[in-house]
Amino acid sequence: MIRSLSKPHLRCSTARRSHFSKRPSLPSKSLSTGVSRITVRFGSGFGTRSMSTSSSRSVDQLLSGKNDDHGGVIVEMSTEPVDAVVYGSLLRASILHWRQEGKKGVWIKVPIELVSLVEPAVKEGFYFHHAEPKYLMLVYWIPETPSTIPVNATHRVGIGGFVMNEKKEVLVVQEKNGILRGTGVWKFPTGVVEEGEDICDAAVREVKEETGVSNKILILVRLNFAITLLVWKHPSMVFVTTEFWLLQIDTKFVEILAFRQSHKSFFEKSDLFFVCLLQPLSFNIQPQESEIEAAQWMPFEEYTAQQFVQKNEVLKYISDVCLSKREGKYSGFSPVPTSGSFSTTESYMYLNRHCLNSP
Repeated sequence: MIRSLSKPHLRCSTARRSHFSKRPSLPSKSLSTGVSRITVRFGSGFGTRSMSTSSSRSVDQLLSGKNDDHGGVIVEMSTEPVDAVVYGSLLRASILHWRQEGKKGVWIKVPIELVSLVEPAVKEGFYFHHAEPKYLMLVYWIPETPSTIPVNATHRVGIGGFVMNEKKEVLVVQEKNGILRGTGVWKFPTGVVEEGEDICDAAVREVKEETGVSNKILILVRLNFAITLLVWKHPSMVFVTTEFWLLQIDTKFVEILAFRQSHKSFFEKSDLFFVCLLQPLSFNIQPQESEIEAAQWMPFEEYTAQQFVQKNEVLKYISDVCLSKREGKYSGFSPVPTSGSFSTTESYMYLNRHCLNSP
């Protein structure tokens, strides 16, 4: 790899490398590579100049980043190709520079196109923080003190839908796939909240919007995303495999009745499961044959009498909450639009309006 540096055609241009930036010239530092000596110098001259063939070479640029709010720096790499050896030299020089500046945490966002740069970064002490479909985030803690870099997202958020019609029947399904396949268990629809989506919107979407068909709803159910979409008075939460099914039912979000936190439920992540009350606006059911064995409106008492529900403590609590709500003895949390001091984006506060407005 070191030999590749000596090829005359290996150049780095500041016009094409938006993630490199020039820095004032400082005394050069020698870094041992185990093969030959590379001199990393902070300063100018790394633009379009060809690499020399000597064993001592100059790297005259640094990785360009922006300061974060906690004394660190964030580097967002472009997708333009970078030689891994050159990148390693730039990284070592940049870390030295950031250390001299008193920086703490370093974040490097590596696009999937530059996956070859992960190895040299890891060799310099960087480690994985999180990954998304198009990039990997690497982090490095500079000071000789315990790291205060926050951990990756710790929870997944699910919703469960309880839907009850005027006959006090609840909407339930039987799965054709997954851990409940062939068990005869009837359960409420469940789903997962998408990134940037409000809980109340996710509940409605799970029962309507995902099909893209007028007056029909699609509920997406995923393994270990404990979520219950509550539509009018009764929920049942359970872990299920990915399922797609259609119901010709419109719903309106009412409130969150309860939520449950569990741990190590999906790739060691924790899970927040919100039981949501939705009001049905239509009632005709049409399950998708490939994914759902059956779907129907079932008397509430018949649902709760299932052995599976009776032996599951979480489901029993959910059933009790829904029963109390049906009898007017329980108040959940309804969404109130709010704005905060740190963002102009509207968000929701879920609160008990009944108790709040009581004298």
